[in-house]
Amino acid sequence: MKSVISVPLPTQAYDVVIATQGLPQLGAWLAGATPLVKPGQRLLVVSSPAIFKFYGEPVVASLEQAGYVVQTYLLPAGERYKTPKSIQKLYDAALEFRLERQSAMVALGGGVIGDMTGFAAATWLRGVRFVQVPTSLLAMVDASIGGKTGVNHPQGKNLIGAFHQPRLVLIDPLTLKTLPPREFRAGMAEVIKYGVIWDRALFETLEAAPRLDQYRYVGDELLHTILTRSCQAKADVVSQDEKEAGLRAILNYGHTLGHAVESLMHYRGVNHGEAVAIGMVAAGRIATALGYWTEEEAARQQALIEKAGLPTQVPAHLNPEDILTLLQGDKKVEDGRVRFVMPKGIGAAFVTGDITREVIVAALG
Repeated sequence: MKSVISVPLPTQAYDVVIATQGLPQLGAWLAGATPLVKPGQRLLVVSSPAIFKFYGEPVVASLEQAGYVVQTYLLPAGERYKTPKSIQKLYDAALEFRLERQSAMVALGGGVIGDMTGFAAATWLRGVRFVQVPTSLLAMVDASIGGKTGVNHPQGKNLIGAFHQPRLVLIDPLTLKTLPPREFRAGMAEVIKYGVIWDRALFETLEAAPRLDQYRYVGDELLHTILTRSCQAKADVVSQDEKEAGLRAILNYGHTLGHAVESLMHYRGVNHGEAVAIGMVAAGRIATALGYWTEEEAARQQALIEKAGLPTQVPAHLNPEDILTLLQGDKKVEDGRVRFVMPKGIGAAFVTGDITREVIVAALG
């Protein structure tokens, strides 16, 4: 199966290619009739040891067969490694490999590898080309599309970053076969998010599925639907608001509280998708308390999150006051007010800063 989704941005339009057994075709797509990166250029492939062990050889072989000069650099994956120190290592590798303005960096891995590689590409020589080859469900449906790149600061997630659009996103669903079940579930949190904020039909499709908690229970046809509809939702939103001046903020549904949970957990014990799931449930409670949607809709969201095997409660040992303090340092704060994405029925959402700390604390329970 193969689908191509266009992201028609005025600054840098590109395609998201979803293709089974697509990794061996990466070089051909880059060096096509209108090359995205000119053959003969240097490509720095950035990955993690575990991912490169499985997929490094076909990717490098494909690029070399297309005429590129390839070097690789491996970084540990995981949010706690998503730091300026890791970026410095990529700069060192880029310098040693003599990357030039027409060169490119290729991210082969999950969202952390993609974010770090994209940020390094955005800032090396004031911007070199960048290609996303996501290998986790979360990266496929979210992190690889839209051009957000960055690293974490000790006081908050993704506080250091830049917008830098890729030249191509290549998704090969077969890479999910080696994804740990917990990471597959983490990606389902972002898929459910799209159903809540944008695509009611996707939400209902997920409700009809018998299981969503492991790759092997989903099946090829449903997985292709999940990937195409999620990527299309992201492309629709990003194409209307590339730099998050308005509409794009709805993609942060569940992330405001989720990022605070991740930070307080020091990126251990709760992964990104699990934190987003917790944040969505809390946001759903706030939306119910304020009358933005019904208790039935909140219950449907929670049931879907539970079907995906994701947590729904803030870890008991976290202090609500600590969460509120971190929320004040979130990127989405405006005029001192925390902005939350609120659902207004399944398939639609909006952003508001009119939520009191009392309502937030009540939703954390």
